[in-house]
Amino acid sequence: MEERCSVNSPRRILSFSRNRRAKVSFPDADHRSPTGFGDQGPKLSEVYGFVGSITTVVSTVVFIIWAYIPDRWLHSVGIYYYPSRYWALAMPTYLMMIIVVAIGFYIGMNFMATPPPTSLNSIFDEFSREPVSGISTTDDDDDDQPIEPISDIGISHINEIMFNKFK
Repeated sequence: MEERCSVNSPRRILSFSRNRRAKVSFPDADHRSPTGFGDQGPKLSEVYGFVGSITTVVSTVVFIIWAYIPDRWLHSVGIYYYPSRYWALAMPTYLMMIIVVAIGFYIGMNFMATPPPTSLNSIFDEFSREPVSGISTTDDDDDDQPIEPISDIGISHINEIMFNKFK
């Protein structure tokens, strides 16, 4: 039985055997992907990023030309129809105000959904879990102890830890 090894390279396949010399073979065009590049082509996210960055630069340049170049220069180039210059200031202003109002609305909704500080719902709710008392909580460095199940720390324990040094 002949022992064979093969080394794959992006351009060629090298085969080695004990009875023969090294053999170099180039794969046929039929073995390639339809694009001819295999897995070496650009990723889709890279293409979207490149197109997005080029589009951003081009649209920024067009916006600056539209907003700041005088009308007679645009007319001399042959551009006669374009939106009113009012929108060069109005659209960014409207967009910024929409963002500010949306952030304010979001913060306000969070304040409305949060219970007041005097409510017990800020301490206990339907998802609260009491610690299991069967597992010891000693600080031994023994690897055989199981990990304690997830639970909430009681408010009395928190107060004891935080304010015990002031007694």
